[in-house]
This record gives sequence, structure tokens and C-alpha cells, in this order.
Amino acid sequence: MIDFPTRTMIHRRMPKEMFYKNLQLSPVLKARFVSDIERIVIENSLTSKNLNLEKETAIKEILLLSIILKKQVFDGRILEAIARQNAHKLIFRIAYEGQEQLAIYHGKLYRSAWLPETDTNLTLAGNNLDDIWDDLVRQVALHSAAVRQQTDQTLERQLACQDEIDRLSKLIKKTEAAAWKEQQPKKRFALYTKLQAYKQQMEEIAHGKA
Repeated sequence: MIDFPTRTMIHRRMPKEMFYKNLQLSPVLKARFVSDIERIVIENSLTSKNLNLEKETAIKEILLLSIILKKQVFDGRILEAIARQNAHKLIFRIAYEGQEQLAIYHGKLYRSAWLPETDTNLTLAGNNLDDIWDDLVRQVALHSAAVRQQTDQTLERQLACQDEIDRLSKLIKKTEAAAWKEQQPKKRFALYTKLQAYKQQMEEIAHGKA
């Protein structure tokens, strides 16, 4: 559940045409914008004033946008274009037929898993907007419990660890599939050796040793 303070609520629908005019989109992305997105709603505006934060920071406003889709599979580059070309920090709540996904752009686009809309969770924590933004990035981008628990690390270090875990997860899956199919004992042994090395690297990253 996304339970932001009532005083931050806006709930204002934005015509898609406004985004067409203000965004630099390739013809392909513009076409997908039309085919993939049903409507866009600005749900919340987070500012130092409406959150009663005393300290002014580099970040002046964070917006929560609801993106209601026409189909669940959509082009994430649309969100990247919106985020990169917007002066505000943006959190995306992507919705399709009772399912929701959260997305946030911080150097690149991070997306959570799809969940029933009742299971989506996003909270505010921090003494200023910069801290709140960093925490929101963590909530969306860090799906490894071990990385989330590395509270002594900077956000950038945590994101780098998460990216490496994701890379190794793909390699492990690919190598496991190759080892299962391999018939030659020597090649299969080499694949299993490589597999164990990947798993060891993942363990070291998860426990902050890499």
C-alpha cells in the first residue's frame, strides 16, 4: 500500500498529449506511448513544505505518477524518457488489471516485481527530501534482502551490489541450463566449476565481502 500523507495528494489526470509535446521521443517510442499507456495521473507531490521538513535540499519536489497500462508488457524506455526530461524526481506506479509495479529512475530505470495492488508497499522515511528520495530508490531497486541490510553502505554502493547480483543470477541460470544439457564429462565439469565460482561471488557480495 502506498500511504503518503493526505496533504501531499493531487490526483490530477494529465493528458497524454502534454507529454508528446514536451518530450523528445523517437517515432517508435511515441507510437508505443499511444499503444501501451491508457492514462497518466499525478497522485502525490512531496515537498519540504507539505511534509513539514525544515531543511532545504537539492531536491525540491518528488512526484508519484500512476501509469495505467493498456497491456502489461510495455516499453520501459517510455518511463526513462519521462524521468530524464522532467525537472522533478519521479516515482512511477504502473498498474494493469489489479496488478502493480513500482519504477524509479536513478542513473537507470529500476523496476520492482509485479504484485497485486493490495500488496504494493511504499513508505516515506528521512529527515529531508534528499534522504527520502534515497530511501525510495532503495525500496524499489533493492530486491536482495542481504543488500538492503547493508545499511552502512552508500546508496550507490548498494545499487552496484544489486546490479552485480542480478548479473550473476543470469549467469548462474544460463550456466546451470548449459551444464544440464552438456553430455561431455570434461565440459560439464568445467561448467559446474564456473557455476560454483559465480555462486561464491554472489555470496561474497551479499555479505559485503566483495
